[in-house]
Amino acid sequence: MQPLTDTRPADGGHPYDYYYRPGMPLRPPPPRAVPSELWFEPRKAMLGPWIDVRPEPVNTPRTRLMADHLWQGDEPMDELVAAFGRLGSAGGRRMLNQALEHGIDSLDEPLPELVNLFARLDNPPSWYDPDRWEYGRRLWINVSLAGKMAMGVQDFMGTFVGAEVASAVGATGRFVKDPYRRGLESSVWFRSVTAPRALERRSPIFHDTVRVRLMHAQVRAMLRRRFGAEHFAAHGNPISNATTMGAAVTFGLSPMCFDHVHGRRCSTRQLDAVMHYWSYIAYVFGVAEELIPRSAAEGMEMADYMVATAGVAPRWTATMAGAATRRFTDSTVTGRLHIAATAPLLGALSYYSSEPLVRALLADTPLRSVPIQPWSALTGLAATTAVRLRRIDDRLPGARLRMVRRARHIDPMWDRNTKVARYLAARVGIRGTPFDQHDKTADSARCPV
Repeated sequence: MQPLTDTRPADGGHPYDYYYRPGMPLRPPPPRAVPSELWFEPRKAMLGPWIDVRPEPVNTPRTRLMADHLWQGDEPMDELVAAFGRLGSAGGRRMLNQALEHGIDSLDEPLPELVNLFARLDNPPSWYDPDRWEYGRRLWINVSLAGKMAMGVQDFMGTFVGAEVASAVGATGRFVKDPYRRGLESSVWFRSVTAPRALERRSPIFHDTVRVRLMHAQVRAMLRRRFGAEHFAAHGNPISNATTMGAAVTFGLSPMCFDHVHGRRCSTRQLDAVMHYWSYIAYVFGVAEELIPRSAAEGMEMADYMVATAGVAPRWTATMAGAATRRFTDSTVTGRLHIAATAPLLGALSYYSSEPLVRALLADTPLRSVPIQPWSALTGLAATTAVRLRRIDDRLPGARLRMVRRARHIDPMWDRNTKVARYLAARVGIRGTPFDQHDKTADSARCPV
C-alpha cells in the first residue's frame, strides 16, 4: 500500500487500496463484509442492554469508518516491513530492537520508516490518561472467571470461524503445524498486558507489543501476495486495521458486558475506563487514530458492526478444526465414546458463543453431531452463579481493597493459563517467546512455519 492523498493508486491497482486521510470519502465495505445471522445471537446477548441490536447493524458514522478501514492495514508498520524487505529481516530486526531498548536516537542512520513509527510510539496521544488506564486495567482483571471465559470463547470463535481472521490464521499454518508456539505467544502477551504500567514506553511489555504488531504486518505482506488481487477485492486487507480495533473493543467490553447481563451491574464510567484501557492498547498496536473509540458507547457500535459482519466459515476453518480433531474416529466403539465425551466441552462453547457457531466450527469433523444439552444449560447455571457470587463480594466491606489486591501484579487467570501454555510448549522443545516467527514471512510467498 502507498500513503496516498487521493483515491487512485499510482500503480493502477484496486481503487480502494490506499490509506485513509481525514476528509476523504469513505469506502464501502468489502463484498464479504455483510451481516450474517450466524453472529446475531452472540451480539444480542453481549450488547442488547445498551444498544439496539438488529440483524443488520445500525449504520452510523463510526461503523462506516470501520467498514472503510477493512481495506487498509497498519500504515507505519506496513511501510517498515517493506523497508525491512530491502534491508534484510535480520538487520531490520536488530535496528528495531535497538530503537525499542535504547531509543530511536541511539541509531546512527535509522530508516526513515523507523523514525516515522517511533514518532508515534514515543508520543502518547493527548487523550491517553495513565490513571484512567490503570483503573480500566483493574476493572478488567476483576471481571468474573465466567466473564473471562466468555471473552476467550468468543475470541476463539472469531479466530476459527470469522472469515477474515480464520483465513489469515489458516493461511499461515501456525495453528496446524506450530500450535504450541502460537498458543504460548498469545497467552504470554495477554498475561503481560494485564501488568501495572505494562505499556509505558520503557516497559519490556511495550516492546513485545510492538514486536507482535510487526508480526501482524509481516503476515499481512505475505498474505497480500499469496491471496492475490481477487481476494483483496472481495475481502479487503488481511488483518485489517478495522479488525484489529474490532478485536480490542470485543476483548475489552465483552467480559464486562457478560457480567452485567448476568446480574453484576457496571456503570458507564466503569465501561468507559475499560474501553480506555483497550483503546490505548489498540493505539500501540497500530490502529489509526481516527478509528479509536473514546467511550464504551462508541466501542459498542464498533463491536456490533464487526461481529455482525464477521462472515461465514472459510475453507481454512475445516483445515484447522480437522487438525485439532484428527485423533477422533467414529469407526470403533472406543472412538465413539471419545467423541461422546466431548459433549460437556462443546456445551460450554455453545453457551458462551452459540450453538450455530459451534456447529459451523465442527461441520467437517467427527464431532459435528455431538449433543450440547444438557451441558450448555448447566454451563449457564454455573456461569450465572459465579457472576452473582462476585456481585455479593462487591457489596461486602473491603471490596475496593480486594479489587486492588487482585490486580496488584498480573491477572491470576491469565497467569494460570500461561503456565499451562509454557508447560505444553516445553514438551515440544519451545522455551521462549521472541515474537520473531515471521521475520522471513514477508519476503516469501509462503509462511515458513
